[in-house]
Amino acid sequence: MGKIPTLEEARALLAQYNTQPFHLKHGEIVSGVMGYFAREFDPDREEFWRVVGMLHDLDFEQWPEEHCIKARELMTELDFDEALIHAVMSHGWGLTVDVEPDTQMEKILYAVDEMTGLIGACALMRPSKSVMDMEPKSVKKKYKTPAFAAGCCRPVMEKGAAMLGWDIDTLIARTLEAMKTLEGM
Repeated sequence: MGKIPTLEEARALLAQYNTQPFHLKHGEIVSGVMGYFAREFDPDREEFWRVVGMLHDLDFEQWPEEHCIKARELMTELDFDEALIHAVMSHGWGLTVDVEPDTQMEKILYAVDEMTGLIGACALMRPSKSVMDMEPKSVKKKYKTPAFAAGCCRPVMEKGAAMLGWDIDTLIARTLEAMKTLEGM
């Protein structure tokens, strides 16, 4: 059994391989959203869920063409726990790797990673630049416009929602609800 870094160690590691403010903020947001869902589904492992969220895009900035593949290499070199490595890799299922999300945590990461990006893009369009005054119907309207936040993969969001037994409206509402708990994000 390998190591599981603390949240602070994960944050420092993310910053070691990522310098763009967007990527660092995305790691923080996904980590916070994962913590939110952990409190509901796996409260004893909240920090682990948050670490997974923080590290999910560890390799993306430097090695986008090897996303999730390079992360495995980096985390293996650091002797990280296989459960952590599998969880991080599984969010690239069907895109860059064939590691399917198995656990509830992995399914949530797979679904919310893209959705947090879409919701974040929606927030930037608002006068407040915030999710705090946003309603799910506003996100749904932008979701239905493929040209809006085109980098946010709608099929992944749909597949992720289905894995969780949710429809897309539930994924939007639950992810938005989680993001509203992240003060200052």
